[in-house]
Amino acid sequence: MEESKQGFWYADWSFPLFVGLLSSGVFAGTHMYYLYGIGAFNEVAFVSMLRAGIETGAYGAVAAFGASFLFARIIEGSLVGILDIGGAIQTGVGLGVPALLLGAGIVFPLENFAASLVTGLLIGLAVGYVIILARKFTINQSDSTYGADVMMGAGNASGRFLGPLIILSAMAASIPIGLGSLIGALLFYLWNKPITGGAILGAMILGAIFPVAIA
Repeated sequence: MEESKQGFWYADWSFPLFVGLLSSGVFAGTHMYYLYGIGAFNEVAFVSMLRAGIETGAYGAVAAFGASFLFARIIEGSLVGILDIGGAIQTGVGLGVPALLLGAGIVFPLENFAASLVTGLLIGLAVGYVIILARKFTINQSDSTYGADVMMGAGNASGRFLGPLIILSAMAASIPIGLGSLIGALLFYLWNKPITGGAILGAMILGAIFPVAIA
């Protein structure tokens, strides 16, 4: 298993490459939408915010919305080991960053196809490397309760299935962490909130109280 983690699919340097390639395509899709009104990789409601900015020249709302998604998902990726493609790349890189550029009067990356590919690639590489570097101070600490490789996915549509998987993973880590995850998920369910957040918070709280050192 340790030998396989040294290969391409598990290497730290390959993760930013995957994020960069995805971001390159998504940013190019926004370029297509900016010029031709079609091609954005996002939900219709979110894209309509960008359309309103293009029509009015006021990009503040969509810039703040997209950039906050990107910032939150970068933190989530380094802490939990999961990069939400929908929030980080589609919304953050696909809407937030273009809106910031357009709001600052920088239109070349959105007007030129090659420039949009390169811009998206560079942004994705930066996001990937930030997560990898930040992870060294979070889940990769030697006394971490439960480490995890960074994976991409867990978008809004599939997020409902993530909670039970987190609970199962927490139970496999240790009994206290599993109980914390289960209790947190139950409290969030009673609170009519997504159980994924409760499972993560519960596991982190009891994991801090009853840590499991990684050999």
